[in-house]
Amino acid sequence: MSLSPAPRPLVLRVALAHFTRPSPSFRDQALLAGRAACRAVPALRVALALFAGLIPALAVQARQAQTEVDLALVLAVDISNSMDPEEQELQRNGFVEAMRSPQVHEAIRSGALGRIAVVYMEWAGLGRHHVVVPWMVIEGGEDAAAFAARLAEAPIRRGPRTSISGAIEVSIGLLERSGVEPIRRVIDISGDGANNQGRLVTEARDDALNRGITINGLPIMLKRPTGYWDMSNLDVYYRDCVIGGPGAFMIPIRERQNFAEAIRTKIIREIADFGPDPQVVPVQAGGRADCVMGAVRDWEQR
Repeated sequence: MSLSPAPRPLVLRVALAHFTRPSPSFRDQALLAGRAACRAVPALRVALALFAGLIPALAVQARQAQTEVDLALVLAVDISNSMDPEEQELQRNGFVEAMRSPQVHEAIRSGALGRIAVVYMEWAGLGRHHVVVPWMVIEGGEDAAAFAARLAEAPIRRGPRTSISGAIEVSIGLLERSGVEPIRRVIDISGDGANNQGRLVTEARDDALNRGITINGLPIMLKRPTGYWDMSNLDVYYRDCVIGGPGAFMIPIRERQNFAEAIRTKIIREIADFGPDPQVVPVQAGGRADCVMGAVRDWEQR
């Protein structure tokens, strides 16, 4: 009679099963790792997509930070034949010296962003305009000196007729294509006569004002009126027919020796956005001018 072995206790059977279970093969381990990776891929894809979507936004923010300026300023300068060569040279030198002025550099640095964008454009009759110095971002003395150097080296042109309305239209286009994001947009018009070509100056002015653009004036009154096109009250004409917008002002020039100082003062005021003082003629001062005077004289001459 044979005897069967006695059954093992339960605890011993469990322990033996644990120690005798085969360890996972390399293939099994690879399969497990692959499944875990597959489960992680969707989350990784989402993260990559979110990161890729942030890159353009970050790039746009960086570009905007580089192109944001306190002021976009168009220096629109009259070169009509009514100004003699000496006056035109005084005018050009006045703008050159203004851009070299430490006071102008300090005004630029005092802004919220500490930089402005400036373009220098000369104009005469309708369709006669020329950008002498294209848009430049100026952050301090070195940039301003570079702008002044380019302006000083450029030849001075001349042209027939006086189209202030045309100059405003060209200036609006320059501001629309400036490539910067300005807090304020200003057109600085200098000239020695009334609008005598193109559409009415008030129509062009109102077009600029409706776009949030301010127009300031620099009426040049160096000569005593002697000819048909001369005006004895050019400052009043500029006040009522040319300038406008928030804080608009003008500074008449009546003496040659005041040219450089008047231009420097005007640019500083435009950069710093000061309110008018007693030396500056505000928009609302005095009586009214005939804003179609130049157009009527042009019609009478035909």
